[in-house]
Amino acid sequence: MDHKHRVQLNDGHFMPVLGFGTYAPAEVPKSEAEEATKLAINAGFRHIDGAYVYKNEEEVGRAMRSKIADGTVKREDIFYTSKLWLTFLRPELVRPALERSLKKLQLDYVDLYIMHFPTALKPGEDIFPKDEHGKCIFDTVDLRATWEALEKCKDAGLTKSIGVSNFNHKQLERILNKPGLKYKPVCNQVECHPYLNQRKLLDFCKSKDIVLVAYSALGSQREKKWVDQNSPVLLDNPVLCDIAKKHKRTPGLIALRYQIQRGVVVLAKSFNERRIRENMQVFEFQLTSEDMKALDGVNLNVRYFRTEFTIGHPEYPFTEEY
Repeated sequence: MDHKHRVQLNDGHFMPVLGFGTYAPAEVPKSEAEEATKLAINAGFRHIDGAYVYKNEEEVGRAMRSKIADGTVKREDIFYTSKLWLTFLRPELVRPALERSLKKLQLDYVDLYIMHFPTALKPGEDIFPKDEHGKCIFDTVDLRATWEALEKCKDAGLTKSIGVSNFNHKQLERILNKPGLKYKPVCNQVECHPYLNQRKLLDFCKSKDIVLVAYSALGSQREKKWVDQNSPVLLDNPVLCDIAKKHKRTPGLIALRYQIQRGVVVLAKSFNERRIRENMQVFEFQLTSEDMKALDGVNLNVRYFRTEFTIGHPEYPFTEEY
């Protein structure tokens, strides 16, 4: 991936437009994340998307460091994102959480640190703190105070850029309108694919010079724990498949290319070597404006990840239209 495949963020840093996702279901051995991250870097991926909650930052960090050690890449060639988990949204917990991730990664800084969700959960070691009825225990935090703590992490050099994930436009507005705002969020990472194309949120973000980063761009791994098994399978969509045939590419590549041409940074998650390499072909072809129009027409506003554990939280983001 060369320099033309990067987007400049509102703080001056650059983010590669194609990223490699490192999330894996619990039953996948952690060593697979390490192997896959090495394969991704070998294939040309320079943007690695991780998170504290994925519980594999040690392995992903090891993979990145081994590719730096063997001369494949320099640290500054890699763009690594980590995410602040929901139990650490209280301002005083933000920096220690980032430092914990850095320690696992064995890195001096991350390139991007983002709030994973706007819905705070009870602080503590439990990732999903639950009451006796099995319901998640919520916490109330002023997201603007959390944001100030993120700004301090940037000033301290622990992260180059700061952003958010799974925020709706009203929550973004609240940060943007905060008195004494020092840094705007550089991005909002959200679920985005042809069945949920996020047109309104994308237009809003573009108007504020915030990059929209797409997760589940290939329609999610349909993990039973998170995803309604009756939801349509994105990569079986006939429009996607027809366009794929026409270009002699896979439906997955069409879904990735669609995002890049709309100005969206797209994450691709695969631990399969052939597909990891194939995903790099996204830069080898272009969709026509007819293709783009046809793909825009596929939108159903289908959300694979409804993150039910936070429904009912005052900051639950998905009750808003965008």
